[in-house]
Amino acid sequence: MSHTFPGWVRKESQSLEDWMATRIARFETRRYDFDALKFQADFDPKYRRAQMRYMGTGATGVATDSNTVPAENFTFSTMVLPAQCEGPLHIHNDVEEVFFMLRGSIELTLEDNGETYTTVLKERDLISIPPGIYRGLYNPTQEDALMCVMLGTNKPEIPTYPETHPLSKVKRNA
Repeated sequence: MSHTFPGWVRKESQSLEDWMATRIARFETRRYDFDALKFQADFDPKYRRAQMRYMGTGATGVATDSNTVPAENFTFSTMVLPAQCEGPLHIHNDVEEVFFMLRGSIELTLEDNGETYTTVLKERDLISIPPGIYRGLYNPTQEDALMCVMLGTNKPEIPTYPETHPLSKVKRNA
């Protein structure tokens, strides 16, 4: 193997069971984190959503989460998008982002070089969005939408918003 990451190396003193326990993120120990993007919901409640991290911390700006599997090449979380709420138009310039719908549906809008494309993702649909393309989510239904979110690096840059979007002026709490 040409690349070895610390989390891939079993310590001599570690049993296989103890080592693998650091590589498992069980649902019963996860909690929805509505605070990860709280600065957006504080600006406008329509941006309320929660992240449940499994591997790494994703791109929400959470610095550390000791209750996740260490990320080496990608991050993985679930996101709940409440009814009538949205994930604002944003861009990841450094990384591909994948959405996989588990439950419900969302309207996904993509923008690139003045061109806009909107599609509906339903249960078990997946989309892979290359870096450098704006994406925004909206849940037009009356039920929560639940999706998996995967980013193609262990520590993505914090996304940015279009200059004309009101959230581009909102500062996060450190």
